[in-house]
Amino acid sequence: MHTSLLTVPKSYRRELQLERKVLVVNAGDHLKLIPIPKDPVETLRGAFSLKKSFRKLRKQAEAEAQKELAEKG
Repeated sequence: MHTSLLTVPKSYRRELQLERKVLVVNAGDHLKLIPIPKDPVETLRGAFSLKKSFRKLRKQAEAEAQKELAEKG
């Protein structure tokens, strides 16, 4: 990940409600600026309804990755 400075005019920052940090995504013929909230974890709190613990989900993901590797040979 690279960190660079980008100056966005104040009028655009106000209009788009941009804080100090944004994610810049290359969308081919243009760039997309996605605001990063001050507290991303708090922003996402409650956004996902998980029935399994993180540990179980991680083990499941690791098992799937190992299975994919084994199938590829």
